[in-house]
Amino acid sequence: MISTRWTTKDLERFSDDDGTRYEIIDGELYMSKQPHMNHQVVCSEIVRLLGNWNKQTTASLVTTVPGIIFSNDNDVVPDVIWISKARRAASMQPDGKLQGAPELAIEVLSPGTANENRDYEAKRGLYSRQGVNEYWIVSWPERRVEIFRRDQNPDMLELTQTLYAADTLTSPELPGFACQVNDIFTDVV
Repeated sequence: MISTRWTTKDLERFSDDDGTRYEIIDGELYMSKQPHMNHQVVCSEIVRLLGNWNKQTTASLVTTVPGIIFSNDNDVVPDVIWISKARRAASMQPDGKLQGAPELAIEVLSPGTANENRDYEAKRGLYSRQGVNEYWIVSWPERRVEIFRRDQNPDMLELTQTLYAADTLTSPELPGFACQVNDIFTDVV
């Protein structure tokens, strides 16, 4: 059996009109439909919270759904990233696409085993190999944030904290940033 190894060039043939998000990890194509409204509400709230902190530090950029092309067969779209000015300058290509790792990548879970496996396994492995320093996986139904860092193993992002609504979210990547986890889920219905 011959398996197809997808590339960034293959993605250019797909239409964005149907709301499907296409990503490639290690040559494997992943597709997901438009997310639940609460998914987008959580992404927006994370950007707002990080953005307010970021305006005070002016050290970086916070943005949603940036395409990141790590290689010809690793082309992903995290939900939210935080990237320093230095990494952004080194990663930004003339076509406006990032081709390097942000310090922080955030995925908000979409329902379904395939989506969860992609975020917990495939993306965590890719982000580990590419040099992302910290990775958050956010579950809006459970009002939970799981934080993966390189604390004990410099080669792999490993689960270091699981935070719930009453906990305070901080990060060594974001000096001075703190928020109640519940603030991320304020407008979730």
